[in-house]
Amino acid sequence: MSARTPSFTPEIELQTLFVLNDDGRIRSTREPNPNGGPIFSLIRGRTHCAWAVHADVPETLAREVGDLARAEPAGRDFESAPKYAKDYLSLLGGKVDAGPTFIFPQVIPRPDGIVSITHLAQLQHHFRGWTADEIPERSPILAIVEDERAISVCFCARRSAVAAEAGVETAERFRGRGLAARVTAAWALGVRTSGRLPVYSTSWSNEPSLAVARTLGLEVCASVWSLYGAYT
Repeated sequence: MSARTPSFTPEIELQTLFVLNDDGRIRSTREPNPNGGPIFSLIRGRTHCAWAVHADVPETLAREVGDLARAEPAGRDFESAPKYAKDYLSLLGGKVDAGPTFIFPQVIPRPDGIVSITHLAQLQHHFRGWTADEIPERSPILAIVEDERAISVCFCARRSAVAAEAGVETAERFRGRGLAARVTAAWALGVRTSGRLPVYSTSWSNEPSLAVARTLGLEVCASVWSLYGAYT
């Protein structure tokens, strides 16, 4: 790993996922086309936790949630619910979204046949919905190309000054060929070159995404447990 690349902490994950206000409250997701984000998000690491409550949650309620989060134990049993999960739900309501966060091994073999995406035209045939103005904020964007068209792509789903979250997509008829793991490895190397920490997150129910993590030998370093619903 580059000497310039920061080490993972729950705080880095929180600040890469979300834009926080001066009080440490969630304003929005951190991406080119942001949404309001969750009511509450708890990042449980091996040694400690980080958390934030949405800016629209009343202050008294936010303090109650914060008191619980400060007492939340860290550990390695990431797949289990937080100790105070029922209390968070009772106070805030909403729907749970949860999943692991992975870091990449120190040595990542450099895959061949990878192309850097710099123009919208490279994506348009198999990947709809991209706009030209988001390409700089999603970069590095690495792809596997066939007939001059990207068929598997990995990009910065969210990016801060110190870390970036992987977003990966393979066109449907090209899935099952191991392309996602190759392009994600290339993306992680590109992110390290920028001096940022590459991070890979998913949900516990997303088996194809979890399979990519296993193929790459990624290491679970934390879990993200969030509530979505009222106030956002």
